[in-house]
Amino acid sequence: MICVDKNAAKIAGLNQGILPIYEPDLDRLVEDTRKAGRLSFTCDLAMAVKDADIVFIAVGTPARAGHGDADLSFVYMAAKEIAPFLAEGAVVAVKSTVPVGTGDAVDKIIGSVRRRGSYSVASNPEFLREGAAISDFLKPDRVVIGVEDPHAQAVLMQLYRQPLAVYDIPVVITRRRTSELIKYAANAFLATKITFMNELADLCEQVGSDISDLALGIGLDRRIGSSFLNAGPGYGGSCFPKDTLALLRTAQDYGVALRVVEETVTANEARKRKMALKVLEAVGGDVDGLTIAVLGLTFKPDTDDMREAPSVPLIETLQRFGATVRAHDPVGMPNAAQMLEDVTLVDDPYECARGADAVVIVTEWECIRRLDLSRLKGVMQSPVLIDLRNAFAQDAAEAAGFRVTMIGKPARSHKDANFIAATEQGANAGISPVRLPEPGQQRGSGHGQR
Repeated sequence: MICVDKNAAKIAGLNQGILPIYEPDLDRLVEDTRKAGRLSFTCDLAMAVKDADIVFIAVGTPARAGHGDADLSFVYMAAKEIAPFLAEGAVVAVKSTVPVGTGDAVDKIIGSVRRRGSYSVASNPEFLREGAAISDFLKPDRVVIGVEDPHAQAVLMQLYRQPLAVYDIPVVITRRRTSELIKYAANAFLATKITFMNELADLCEQVGSDISDLALGIGLDRRIGSSFLNAGPGYGGSCFPKDTLALLRTAQDYGVALRVVEETVTANEARKRKMALKVLEAVGGDVDGLTIAVLGLTFKPDTDDMREAPSVPLIETLQRFGATVRAHDPVGMPNAAQMLEDVTLVDDPYECARGADAVVIVTEWECIRRLDLSRLKGVMQSPVLIDLRNAFAQDAAEAAGFRVTMIGKPARSHKDANFIAATEQGANAGISPVRLPEPGQQRGSGHGQR
């Protein structure tokens, strides 16, 4: 496999084993595959393309500022530049997330240079979660192939033949336009599921219910499933925000109203800002002059991606209310430094919390979930914990001396304590309550993006 990019510095780094992103175990996999001679990196497009049976277009399709639709300029530029060098019978497969009809445009661009029938254009969207990309690539839930001719289908099926057979992976073979729409529809549905649970969490807080038990109760219904039922501060990342907007723009272009998706986008943006109000409420209604420690900055664990991260609007809102903010993240601070102003970034979580009036958990990294709560409380000015990911057990945090605010969980009362004690007695008698997997343990967890 030959990977091509115009950024010479990026290619030089990759050839030295330096990756431009953080993804668990990716550096080791790239280095091993490169040393085995099965992977190389170059800026020489002609050399990379001329003998290739399949050319994947995997460039970015960011949302156009002020418009919401996908910027396809990189896709079209790639199609134009590879066209003169394509081998006879080559398949051009678009992996980038693109709106319906993009494959048609790519076909037209290449067709202006190459003879029709001497190449094929296919859609082969990726469904990778940041933080779990390797396992998702090696053992995907499904492979989607969108084609307009049998040759493209045969070539792509040959490529995927071995993993499909070994892991019994289902393959969806469909028309190109349907394949393009599948990616957007899947992400919009998952974004809607997350937003639905976030709104139910608000209701739980008002009526004295528990969102974790509610999620368990509905997630055990096989028609619903347990994935993406973890309430939190709103979805972010590189996929859900831009893909929902792009899907809405496509629907508008065709005169179709997607009201559910529209409300999902609106509700998610409002929720990110609303999280600052939970912090205000937890500290008594005013953060002016207070120091707030934020633990976790990236939009999800196991990535350095700060795109659309809920931590950014939260911090910006707290600063407007007069708070001084310190923050910690295991790997995301270099990227966060480019997005946040007047925030002190601290390498150690306990030092980040030292002297703070409140700690806010925004990203449930495993190293944050394992923090010693007693030690954390011991370095703080005030024992206030706002856990926006329900990363800690509420009783454990309270036992450590914290005043705890969580998502979708009412404040504890004496009656609640009696109920918990009775539940524990039932467990001791051999009645074991069912529990949902923790957010990082379940495939397709509440903030995994594909």
